[in-house]
Amino acid sequence: MVPTDKAAFALNRETGDLAEGAAKLASEIGATSVEAVLAQANRTGQRKGAAAAMGSMRPRPAEWYAFDDRDQDTADWYPQGLTGSEDSGDIGIPAFMVSWYFKPEAGERGIRVSFLSPKSLKYQHALLVQAKPDGSYGPINIHAGGIACYGDLLYVADTRRGLRVFDLNNLLDLRTAQKDLGDGKRVGRHGGRLHAFGYRYIIPQTDAWTVAQEGPRFSFVSIDRSGDTPRLITGQYEETSPDGWVGRWNLDLEGGEPVDAFVMGHPKIQGATSYRGAWYLSQSAGASANGKLLVHQGEEPEARPFPIGPEDLTVQDGKLWSVTEFRNKRTIFSVSL
Repeated sequence: MVPTDKAAFALNRETGDLAEGAAKLASEIGATSVEAVLAQANRTGQRKGAAAAMGSMRPRPAEWYAFDDRDQDTADWYPQGLTGSEDSGDIGIPAFMVSWYFKPEAGERGIRVSFLSPKSLKYQHALLVQAKPDGSYGPINIHAGGIACYGDLLYVADTRRGLRVFDLNNLLDLRTAQKDLGDGKRVGRHGGRLHAFGYRYIIPQTDAWTVAQEGPRFSFVSIDRSGDTPRLITGQYEETSPDGWVGRWNLDLEGGEPVDAFVMGHPKIQGATSYRGAWYLSQSAGASANGKLLVHQGEEPEARPFPIGPEDLTVQDGKLWSVTEFRNKRTIFSVSL
């Protein structure tokens, strides 16, 4: 972890008409809460399911949750980002949020977020959309490699552009506007009806922070709440180079420039967070080999065992959590800090 020029990663705020478009949709469709969504969630995970994700990891995590068979088996949707109710501070029950991107043979279906209760293992998907002031809306076709929630704001990594922002006060329930969920193959307004590829819930984008200069990539996001001032963390995945960067911002992103930035010194970093002075890096090794958790709290990093396909990182309940992405190996799991 070598300090580097933080000015290279500056962001500019570009709200445009995003907030106006979201407000238009919210005025027509009733908003609901994360707590209400989880109270009637339509899918059920499995405690310590999809054990193939653990591969040769020893010891195995003390706790993990697997998505249901439909979400395990699909070759179209891949989980990437992870955040939780402790990051938010405003969600009234324990919860995790997972971002997924669509990897289709043909067509596009954007990105979605799953809300999951670690107590009941019930979960529900919501489609993230971009709305316009005329009330139209469409999917957002990005990788969504990381997410972080602070208060009501959900930050989603947009690899080439920076960060997209969604307000959970605009978690909209289509069933308050119409009796059914429309055509499962369409999205937006068609013939006076609302469609979201069959999803009941949509969340429109309200804000954006875009790169001030070309070059930096935004691959993952997390929040460090362990210090006096919470920080937003994001950084760049590099396939073969050790020169991927990571930086920490004040949560208001004032000035657009990070507080500090570092070159990580490792390739294939899928997620990063800092906690009480230590850095935690999630390193992948493909769909069939175990990844590593790299911990920097001294001169030399410590490599710890990790599952196959680890992605974004978050801290909740005094543990480090991550999500695994590959087919039939999709879990949310925890390890000690």
